Amino acid sequence: MNPDSVSLDEALSLLERGADTIISREELRAKLTKSAQKGQPLRVKLGIDPTAPDIHLGFAVVLRKLRQFQDLGHEAHLIIGDFTAQIGDPSGKSKTRPPLSHEEVRQNAQTYQTQLFKILDESKTVLHFNGDWLGAMNFVDVIRLASKSTVAQMLEREDFARRYENKQPISLHEFMYPLCQGQDSVEIRADVELGGTDQRFNNLVGRELQRENGLEPQVVLLMPILVGLDGAQKMSKSLGNYVGISDAPADQFGKLMSLPDEAMRTYFTLCTLVPLEEVESILAGHPMDAKKRLGREIVAIYYGEEAAQEAQKTFESLSQNNEVPTDMPIVKLAGGEIGVLDLVKACFEVSGKEARRRVAQGAVSVNGQKIEDENATFTLQSGLTVKAGKRAWAKVEVA
Repeated sequence: MNPDSVSLDEALSLLERGADTIISREELRAKLTKSAQKGQPLRVKLGIDPTAPDIHLGFAVVLRKLRQFQDLGHEAHLIIGDFTAQIGDPSGKSKTRPPLSHEEVRQNAQTYQTQLFKILDESKTVLHFNGDWLGAMNFVDVIRLASKSTVAQMLEREDFARRYENKQPISLHEFMYPLCQGQDSVEIRADVELGGTDQRFNNLVGRELQRENGLEPQVVLLMPILVGLDGAQKMSKSLGNYVGISDAPADQFGKLMSLPDEAMRTYFTLCTLVPLEEVESILAGHPMDAKKRLGREIVAIYYGEEAAQEAQKTFESLSQNNEVPTDMPIVKLAGGEIGVLDLVKACFEVSGKEARRRVAQGAVSVNGQKIEDENATFTLQSGLTVKAGKRAWAKVEVA
């Protein structure tokens, strides 16, 4: 995209696509106009607490919005919350979130960085670690920051208010989280802050702190929380309803084929750049054709068009034609008797709860025989094949 050839209205249309809330649209238009007139890019902020090592499509929604700002010629200021992750973001939580150690945060941050640039333009991305300024504050600085808000203001947050009403504990350090995130906006002089809808309160605190520090308040652009593959709960690795941006192409495509039909419009809108009028035409056709188009579009973003076509062929041969893959992973196990739940756990690195769920759903087969009894046992031998879902295959090799 050549930003010089994009009109203001076209830029706004692109940035508004899929957005849940913009505070405010008029301010965003004004900032874009001023940026174009002065030839000075906007500083667009996104804060990330690296509390888990993998990035999935749900988190990619806001990253892709940040990339759109980059494509329009603006600067992405990505703040790795190495300090705030040690507090733990209380947003949407019903109890105090356990903080991570500094070592855990740094390890996750390193993994994040290798994945972020699958989406972002590294040459237009400025990385910050908020420990650089928050970690340098002394106790007087902390008290001064705490004085910028009141308990009543903090209790305006739905999650805090709910916990307070239900007499669930709220630790004092949790009140500091939105103030720390807001201070990040002051430090980098953000023009725009991106986030999910669960970040509304935190992002608005940034606006207020900027105003109190004599800065022009940032625009807040909030993206919806992407529903997971179950079509019910938000995408989460812990719920097993996610698609990772580093998943293999065939895995990405195959997982997307399990998406409920009613969620496709949301995925097309938030996870692709297919024109919205074309999306309506696609969805008017056969649902499986629409879902395959969705799968191709998403895989192509991360791996290219050729990989997307191959991923579709793999899905059609394995899932629709019931072919057994010739290149399934080899899992080395000790010989002897093993229960089906332990076999599934060992072959696919899932929890006991997830193994039990797959057996209950009839997704598990051993040597082509469906296993419906979670107490079934097997004698391990080399060549034993295990299937635990449409795309989950493994072959046992006895060590």
